[in-house]
Formats: sequence, C-alpha cells, structure tokens
Amino acid sequence: MSADHSGSAARPLAWLPIPPEEIDDLPRGLDYAHWDGGPDFPGDPARCAFYCVPYMKGAAVATRPLSRMSGLRVVQALTAGVEELLPEVPSLPSGTRLCNARGLHDASTAELALTLTLAALRGVPGFVRAQDAGEWRPELRPALADRSVLVVGYGSIGAAIEDRLAAFECARVVRVARSARVTARGPVHPVADLPELLPDADVVILSTPLTPETVKLADAGFLARMKDGALLVNVARGGVVDTGALLAELESGRLTAALDVTDPEPLPAGHPLWRAPGVLITPHVGGPSSAYLPRAKALLRDQLARFALDEPLRNVVATA
Repeated sequence: MSADHSGSAARPLAWLPIPPEEIDDLPRGLDYAHWDGGPDFPGDPARCAFYCVPYMKGAAVATRPLSRMSGLRVVQALTAGVEELLPEVPSLPSGTRLCNARGLHDASTAELALTLTLAALRGVPGFVRAQDAGEWRPELRPALADRSVLVVGYGSIGAAIEDRLAAFECARVVRVARSARVTARGPVHPVADLPELLPDADVVILSTPLTPETVKLADAGFLARMKDGALLVNVARGGVVDTGALLAELESGRLTAALDVTDPEPLPAGHPLWRAPGVLITPHVGGPSSAYLPRAKALLRDQLARFALDEPLRNVVATA
C-alpha cells in the first residue's frame, strides 16, 4: 500500500510523509504512497490527488513536486502556518484546496510556551550554566504566580496556552486576536487594543499566525509599550517580531525574551541574538514532540476519510 499501484490508476492517489502502513484504518478506495521529501518521488506526481506536505523539510522540498501534480485536489500541511505554501495556490489545478493543521500542535506548542515562560522567569538558563561550571548560585527570581499575562493570537494554540496557565495562579490572562469576541474564559480584545494592554503585562506570549498584518507586529513601538522588566515569549513565527528592535531592548536590559522562533531562521552562527543578554532561544521545537505523531495520524485519517467520501474537508485556508 506504500507504492504507486499501476493497476489501480482510476483510484485517487495520496502521497503521505508517514508510511501508510503505520496509520491504522486508512479509508479504502484510495491508493497510498510514502514520500517524506527524498530525492526520488514514489511515482508519477501527475497521479497524486491528495498531497500531504513533508513535515519540517522546508519550502523548497514542500513545493518541489507541485508543478508536476496536474491531478492535484488537496494539499494538506502538517503545520498551522502555511505561509510558504500560499504563494503556490494560484498555480495549482483549479479547485485544489490548501488545508492547514489547526489543532495538531496545540498541546506541544502550548507546553513549550509554558516551558519557556517558566524557564526564563525562574532563571533556569543561568542555573544550567552554573551547573556546567560546578557552582552553587542561588538567587531570588520572579514567579509566574501573580503575574499578568497577555496572549497575542488567541486561536486554538492561544486557548491551549491559557488552559495551561490556569494552574499557575496568574493575576490575570488577557486575550488578543484579530477581532473582538467573547469566549467561555472571557473577552478577547482586538489587536487595536494592544497599545492600552501592553503596559500592564508582565509576560507577553505571541502565538499569532504570520500574515501580512502580523509581520513585525512586535516592532519598536510595540516593545516600547511593554513595561520595564517584562518578558516576551514567541512561539508564533520569527517574522512576527522585529529582530533589530528586540535586540535594542535586550541589550539595554529593559526587556527579556524567550524565543522558539527567530528572524532569520535558522539563526546563523555569530548572529548577535545568540549572545544578547536576557534571551533564551530554542530551535523551533514547539511542534516536534512525542505528541506530534499520533495527532498527525489522526488528522490524516480524518481528512482522507472526508476526501474519499467527497465530504467537506477541515481547515481549508485557500482554494485555487
């Protein structure tokens, strides 16, 4: 079932980055091929109707077969952000749907957002360096308890972050999204309210998608409105933050930051962000964890069942 079957040319073919035999209960009526970005395609790309993009292999790999996929009907990403795929949509066969993976990385990314927040507040990087040096360096650090947290980007990941913050006795959690609405946990403020909300936040967590409206959302003006000593946590995309403006604030010692994503990314050796004071950096690992694979399999199983039955797909973000 992991190869392009020439005897079933009338059946739609799905290219999957996970070996099909490792996904239980895939729907019948489709053929399956395994391609995770290797140099050789698993068959003729023109036969592929459902293309699931290899995970974390980069835009060049993800888009390489698209120009040859003349029978394409669905492009399924395994990330919530699809900014690398959106420019390809106009050149895809008419009617092809691009779907993101909203919900797939909620648990893992929310966990990392809390990990970065707690590690930065409690000074864990400094303690690790002291351990490497064999030195005992106790110090008083701020707790997450009694802090005011501002979550910028209140989609499914932002909501998952708040779910986990609930156990930490925060003074308040304030939610911001593109437009105002009301949730079970309380009101969501529009982005236009940020100038009034930023000065009260001890921790600002960015979990917004990268769109034309959010490029460099955290610019010099945004950062200047953050209170002295505040922590910026970015689990969104590197381009949401103006790196130069953030460097200026870090080097002055006024703000601290914990970043899972950077601009540029990967962050090149010698970049000043590596050595900036008060910054904790992880290499874009919000999604990849043991939580990824079972959720990716469940998403593919559901989407492929919908595709096989010609039912509406989930998470359609664009159509050619």
